[in-house]
Amino acid sequence: MGLLAGILEPDIDRHLLRKEGEQVIDQVQKHWVVIVPWVGLMATSIPLFLLMVPMRDLFWIPMAAGLAALGYGLWRAHIMHMDRFVITNMRVFRIHGVFNTHLATMPMTRILDISLIQPFWGKVFDYGHLVFESAAQAQGLREIRYVAAPGERDLKIQEVIQRAGLRQKMELKDEEDPEEAAGT
Repeated sequence: MGLLAGILEPDIDRHLLRKEGEQVIDQVQKHWVVIVPWVGLMATSIPLFLLMVPMRDLFWIPMAAGLAALGYGLWRAHIMHMDRFVITNMRVFRIHGVFNTHLATMPMTRILDISLIQPFWGKVFDYGHLVFESAAQAQGLREIRYVAAPGERDLKIQEVIQRAGLRQKMELKDEEDPEEAAGT
């Protein structure tokens, strides 16, 4: 992956342990709701550009403000696009950043508990926040915010943990047949 491609899309494959058999189960971008404020900021550039006409000699003031609003909105939306949460068969990790890449990872064996927080608007638009609890005091990966379809993501993580045999399952005994219990 070249430099330009690395700036436009995060390089997930570079961080996988392919020799160890690590495979991506799910890759999650931030929910679309996180770019709404930045799209709104970009939209304010339109009236600013239109304001250039009546401003005549001072056209450069609304033009500069419009370019600033457009540029900053695009930049913030791109930062949100580059933020990824990845579930593999061995671990979960978050990679984010455009020029400076930040990677936080947690092996499946260290995940003790996952809390799902879904505010009112999260229920309406199907997003939520996942909070990971582990035995470690300081964690590089604790909270993943604005996850799309968070219930499905939680179930995928639980499924990977279960299939890996990291948690024991309890065998339930079938209840006695009511007719046998009555002695018939």
